Amino acid sequence: MNAVAIASVMMPGPSRVELARLRDEARAVVRSVAVGFARRLDDDHVSVLCSHANGISEQIVGTADAPEALLPAADGRRGVGAADLCANPEGAVEWQLRLTGVTQIASVDVPSSSEPTRFWIGLADAAPPAPDTLAAIETIGRRSLPILNRAPSAEESVEHLLRLEAAAALLPTLGQVLDVGDVIEHLSIVARRALPHDLLFLRFFGDDLSKIVLFARNARGVDIDPVLPHLYPPALTRTWNFDIIDDLACHPLERDRPPLWMGARSSIRVPIKLDDRVVGGIAFMSFEPHTYAIDDVEVGRRLADHLAVAVSRQRLVEQARQNETLSVRATKSAALVKRDDEATPRASTLELRVKSLAEELDAGTGYRRVVGDSPQWRGVLRQAMQVASTDTTSLLLGESGTGKEVIARFLHRASPRAAGPFVALNCAALPEQLLEAELFGYERGAFTGATQSKPGQLEQAAGGTLFLDEVGEMSPSAQAKFLRVLQEREFQRLGGTRVLRTDARIVAATNRDLRRAIAQGHFREDLFYRLNVFAIRLPPLRDRRDDILVLAEAFLADIARGLGCPPAGISRDARRMLIDYSWPGNVRELRNSLERAAILCDGGLITTDHLSLCPLPAAVAPPDTTKRAGPASPPSSIDELRSIERSMIEEALREARYNKSKAAKALGLTRQQLYVRLRKHAIE
Repeated sequence: MNAVAIASVMMPGPSRVELARLRDEARAVVRSVAVGFARRLDDDHVSVLCSHANGISEQIVGTADAPEALLPAADGRRGVGAADLCANPEGAVEWQLRLTGVTQIASVDVPSSSEPTRFWIGLADAAPPAPDTLAAIETIGRRSLPILNRAPSAEESVEHLLRLEAAAALLPTLGQVLDVGDVIEHLSIVARRALPHDLLFLRFFGDDLSKIVLFARNARGVDIDPVLPHLYPPALTRTWNFDIIDDLACHPLERDRPPLWMGARSSIRVPIKLDDRVVGGIAFMSFEPHTYAIDDVEVGRRLADHLAVAVSRQRLVEQARQNETLSVRATKSAALVKRDDEATPRASTLELRVKSLAEELDAGTGYRRVVGDSPQWRGVLRQAMQVASTDTTSLLLGESGTGKEVIARFLHRASPRAAGPFVALNCAALPEQLLEAELFGYERGAFTGATQSKPGQLEQAAGGTLFLDEVGEMSPSAQAKFLRVLQEREFQRLGGTRVLRTDARIVAATNRDLRRAIAQGHFREDLFYRLNVFAIRLPPLRDRRDDILVLAEAFLADIARGLGCPPAGISRDARRMLIDYSWPGNVRELRNSLERAAILCDGGLITTDHLSLCPLPAAVAPPDTTKRAGPASPPSSIDELRSIERSMIEEALREARYNKSKAAKALGLTRQQLYVRLRKHAIE
């Protein structure tokens, strides 16, 4: 049977109402989650129709790939039986059934049907059904024969033909376009007459079926055209004949996808096939659940067949263009050889420059900073790998300079979103209104100076990761708005009324004790619990001393590229000093100290004099802050600096009569920076 014939085959008769009745009858005798029919199409193919909690689907599978219990006997005399789904766990039918909660199948032949057919029930229990249960299933199967043989009424037939005629109106347009993506607007208008919908999605698969290029169309025009990962296994896609989803919000794989973000609730999807191969699909979607029925499938398939013709034509044109280009190149190749030879040195120079720039960018972004082999650091990376493959919101905790942005970028690169953007925003570096404008974007006229609309970081991070550093410094207003982003995945630009959706993955970081901030009324408790889904605590550098020298060597390698006279290395005493020092500024302080030392050493060895550090005695461990007994340790230089800073802030506030704007100006700070320091020193 060829591809066109198989694609046009559809299980005759059963409506969704009748299938629902069969599901109710099945649940009355056994704990079941799905029912359906398996019909032999020829010696090599079987049609498997499945009605389940999420909707209805049909697959066309090879007889060698179908579960044994679903293979109708050629003579129709096979008896009732049951089988689990373990024989071929990667099979398309088995994967689809396990998604709906089926653990095993009980099936029975349907006598007197036009083709060998079996009625089957997907059981939720692993235990084999009892004999009386199998007898009850057999009775239900016999009663299903009228459903299979149901013929449409005259009125239904006329309505069906009118819808197919409306679908045919697409053909003239498809004959004039060379890019199928350009026809989506007309496709939606024509298709709405044949198959009513609120949203239309046109998608094309990559060669390995792991990614899709997605086009969407509604009354406002084309909304998105991203490249997204395809969540279904290739085996299922290759056998896909149609599927109907009653409620996207309840579907385990579709509830976090773009259609739901755009308001869709139910859908009917059919494949686009070329040469017996699925290359894409069309999805017709409604804003209401439970909209589509099996009667709509053939109309959708007719539209898909029309598109398949256009896709085939487009590919032929593209192939012709490629052949023409190759021909032109071949005729010019002789003349270009000499010029290519002359251009080779210049190309090599450019290539080295690009590589150098890439390395500089990598060094600036922390790309090469996942350095270290201590047990503490390996534990952090292990946690990061565990959560990277998900879209779970992550919270990175730790002192300033411990490498929180490094881990955030590591999470992004190890995730399925690695091809998408990584957008970082420091919440402490911006005043309140500017932070909200950067995060959410703004419309023209939203505030003085907003002469044109600007998308925010949430929009720019679509399909990728948004990293919010110092999230504990976010203003109360921004906290309330960002909570809605985490709860509903939607937001509004400043000055705007349009609700926007976001699919950006959120990774937040802070060096503050957020629970203490909650107790002091500086941070929302509900936002904390939304951010704290998967927390990773980064150890301070003093707790991973085995990594200090490894990090030092990596930093010096980067620093040396920017120096005319790079250091020759680090002396033994300097290495001991690096290991013994307490590093209150953590990894960031280590790099800054090495950069200063590399400049001072002027090409020689870095010594203790170049480092200018005050190491702890080798036998003395860092103080244990959990112990209350014993004499207090003398204040460190960091404590003294903090005390001086607090005194300066308090004095500035008194002189400004507690006018925070004036105090900030006197200190040379922005108002937001002053608020950060007020919270740090617990100054009310």
